[in-house]
Amino acid sequence: MTVKTQLTQVEISEVLSRYAEGGLTQATPIAEGTVQTNYLVETTHGKSVLRYYEGRSRESVLFETELLTYLTAHGYPCPAPIADRDGTVVGALRGKPLVLYRYIEGHHVEHPNTEQRRQLIRKVAELQVLGKGFSSPYTPYRWNYTRDLCRRLALKAAQRTSSADAMRKYLWLDQTLASLDLPDDHPLGVCHCDFYYANVLFQGDRFVALLDFDDANITYPQFDLVGLIEYGAWPHTSDLLDLAAARDIVRVYSAHRELAEVERAHLFDVYRLSILFDCVWFFKRGSAGDFYERRKIQALNNLGRDRFRDALFGTAE
Repeated sequence: MTVKTQLTQVEISEVLSRYAEGGLTQATPIAEGTVQTNYLVETTHGKSVLRYYEGRSRESVLFETELLTYLTAHGYPCPAPIADRDGTVVGALRGKPLVLYRYIEGHHVEHPNTEQRRQLIRKVAELQVLGKGFSSPYTPYRWNYTRDLCRRLALKAAQRTSSADAMRKYLWLDQTLASLDLPDDHPLGVCHCDFYYANVLFQGDRFVALLDFDDANITYPQFDLVGLIEYGAWPHTSDLLDLAAARDIVRVYSAHRELAEVERAHLFDVYRLSILFDCVWFFKRGSAGDFYERRKIQALNNLGRDRFRDALFGTAE
């Protein structure tokens, strides 16, 4: 995909003049990414990435930069925001926010091997461990993934579509949300919420960076674990969860972050919430009576909470 906004060399040079990063020698659009515009910027001092935020408020971007600054300060492998000479991290151009990030050398893998998968699972767990110590005044400016947010976004999607079938889909989703058991005292924490291998860099088999925190927010910590299970144990070609593969993922994850009892008890519900968010993102897919996310929810319901927990953790609730 090409960038959404074409920035001129003059504009990028003007941006760089605010930083102690040297003069611009080359700026190349980065094709990867579907939401924000990114440029690989080469200067007399080295490389960086200019990220131009197409649909985010300054406050939302500040949440992201504060999180990345916190994570890199604690040694987590992710892009570090660069402050300009005035100490400002989030700049602006044409009325939209922008951030300059340290460039990280590495490559994407389309089909990760066993060692690369294991490292990713570990880094997901470590993200949740570190995230327990993070807080930001800009948290409310993110879509923090909860049942209420899912309901609101689904209703808006149905209203935009404006059809009887869309409203039937919304009513099904609303009823399914009501069936989730997510107690008010369930812990919340930082989640990346967009784990797939285009957002990960490796050098050989070594994990070197997690990228694109555009969807990161405060939600149930198991949300990212569910994402790992989705990619590793429930391919789109199947309507059934591979419980053995899911159990292996949980085992590796738990070696680096042991889930609390309440998290084990309600992973089933967080998983269903994740599927319902997918229903929102792909709201026009299928009809109300038969679509992919509905079949997945039904498969989990058929399995049941106790069998799900027993299969993944070895104990019934």
